[in-house]
Amino acid sequence: MNAVLPIEAAERWSREAIADLFDLPFTELVFRAAETHRTHHAPNEVQRSTLLSIKTGGCPEDCGYCNQSAKHGTDLKASKLMDVRAVLQAAAQAKDNGSTRFCMGAAWRNPKDRDMPAIVQMVQGVRQMGMETCMTLGMLTPDQARQLADAGLDYYNHNIDTSPEYYAEVITTRSFEERLDTLDNVRSAGINVCSGGIVGMGETRGDRVGFIHALANLPTPPESVPINALVPVKGTPLGDMLADTPLAKIDDIEFVRTVAVARIAMPRSMVRLSAGRESMSDATQALCFIAGANSIFTGDKLLTTGNAGDDKDAALFAKLGIVAMAAEQHPVCGAKA
Repeated sequence: MNAVLPIEAAERWSREAIADLFDLPFTELVFRAAETHRTHHAPNEVQRSTLLSIKTGGCPEDCGYCNQSAKHGTDLKASKLMDVRAVLQAAAQAKDNGSTRFCMGAAWRNPKDRDMPAIVQMVQGVRQMGMETCMTLGMLTPDQARQLADAGLDYYNHNIDTSPEYYAEVITTRSFEERLDTLDNVRSAGINVCSGGIVGMGETRGDRVGFIHALANLPTPPESVPINALVPVKGTPLGDMLADTPLAKIDDIEFVRTVAVARIAMPRSMVRLSAGRESMSDATQALCFIAGANSIFTGDKLLTTGNAGDDKDAALFAKLGIVAMAAEQHPVCGAKA
């Protein structure tokens, strides 16, 4: 089969080209992804990031995978925005444990203006520790994005979740286009974009093609692309629907394929293994690293779901000969140095 490449002048991928990548023999696909990865990144370095829920539960959105939605019957107890000092203490501990990026997430549809001063203090405090900062707060207005940029925010996370065609099967309270609007506001403010999604939500491979196609063909592809495997949570629509349907769970080989295609389609991006990693074998994670994943969330929890802990990750890194990426080695693209 001939090499599958985007149109070089525009650096744009067609759906057909991305589908052709997915259809490659597995070993050929992983080999090509590894070659792409080594062209743009150090092959044995993986970034360690920590994610903290700074405001949990009570979200008015109806995302079918999320136990933080007020519309779903989960046991999660809602909480208010954390105190700035408590957030900075958690960031300092994450740094001591080897993380170089600290990500803060709030279960909001969008932040209120009254919340912005505390959010700004969190960003400034974490940056003073020498860590990269990332926030995920829901939709942002242009003015809110500028406030975060002025505070020194490095990355803003706003996932597109899935393909444009499958999106309405997962979320009805916010449109796919509204997500793109927030990404535009973030990019216009000079903040790096972190955007990815979730696989294993009952979507088809065609939807995974559409998901990567949408990300790769943004005006500028995201600097950071988190890829999550659905963790079915009891009480959520998708969790209840898929819990007793084992065949709906994305298999490990298809997950690695998705990572590999994302790496080839977005060669300069950081590709992060996110939710679902705690149930993956060491061998599956190793294949993901070979296929171009070079970032993980570490720690015992991702917002409200479990995650592989620091000790387990350290043991895996030692087994594979992987080196934790230092903050100053990470190429930050965008307005800030």
